[in-house]
Amino acid sequence: MHRIQEINWGIIGCGNVTELKSGPAFNKVEHSRLVAVMRRDAALAQDYAERHGVARWYSDASELINDPEVNAVYIATPPDTHALYAIQAMKAGKPVYVEKPMARNYQECKEMLRVSAETGMPLFVAYYRRTLLAFLKVKEIIENGIIGNPLTVNVRLHKSVPDRDLKPETQSWHVNPEIAGAGYFYDLASHQFDFLDFLFGPIIQVHGIAANQAGYYPAEDTVSGTFLFGNGVIGTGSWCFVVAKGSEEDIIEISGTKGKLTFSSFQHGDVKLTTPEGTVSFSFQNTENIQHYLIQQVVSELRGVEDCVSTGKTAARTSAVLDEMVKNYYTSKHDENKRIKGSCRNI
Repeated sequence: MHRIQEINWGIIGCGNVTELKSGPAFNKVEHSRLVAVMRRDAALAQDYAERHGVARWYSDASELINDPEVNAVYIATPPDTHALYAIQAMKAGKPVYVEKPMARNYQECKEMLRVSAETGMPLFVAYYRRTLLAFLKVKEIIENGIIGNPLTVNVRLHKSVPDRDLKPETQSWHVNPEIAGAGYFYDLASHQFDFLDFLFGPIIQVHGIAANQAGYYPAEDTVSGTFLFGNGVIGTGSWCFVVAKGSEEDIIEISGTKGKLTFSSFQHGDVKLTTPEGTVSFSFQNTENIQHYLIQQVVSELRGVEDCVSTGKTAARTSAVLDEMVKNYYTSKHDENKRIKGSCRNI
């Protein structure tokens, strides 16, 4: 691919995630600027552009993709259009940075990768924990052998059901499998599995079971499983999104031959290191725009300066694992006409 020295971004889907987490960072990173935004609701697109000082706005994604000034596209829509817009942008000769999960299923991810290879257009995914200080500290401790050889990882994420999801008419798209691919498991556990892939490399075996225990919405609300990394680390996990308020939990524990690491995925609290000498805590402050460091890496790779740590290839591996974890629920309890899943037996 021809290197781009000045990255002019266009955003497809300028919704909530772009207000603070990502959008402003495109103008803060050197050699990067946001020049156009798109949202299907023209009034909301115009409002976003005016509030963020963006020159142009569109209500049609094709118009933004074909804007001659836009030379890179950030896709921040719900997952059901990730593959559609990413493929359109890459075929138009424009690199893509897409929100997570990469797509609704592994099959869509594979098609995105195929087009990326065919067009030579880079494809990046917004798994920004790979660049946050707390998570990099976890990686540093493990790589320095401070907890010895890592043996096991246990993930527990239990959340209460939001009030909006108690009624069908107010439910979030996150619990509509036709849009999200599955339920909150895809939205949240995707971050966790991607980070573990960053730590330990690819998962080579997966065994999962998913169920809808509360019956509030069509998607699964509870998932449990085991997984094996290529380096021998054994993982277990429990995800439930309908526990009682006050029973919520967000923790990852990594045990090794010399110690243990404990940290949260979404609370961004301390990283705790426990060894025979005692427990030490490390505190970190996130940047104002949490995707800043990852966007900086994307820009640097497009300019030919450094490689980005979160690519379509790494993100597709996470989608393959997610598919495998919930496949029993969607093959046994749902009409396949409502949800087409890509097989990921060969991870």
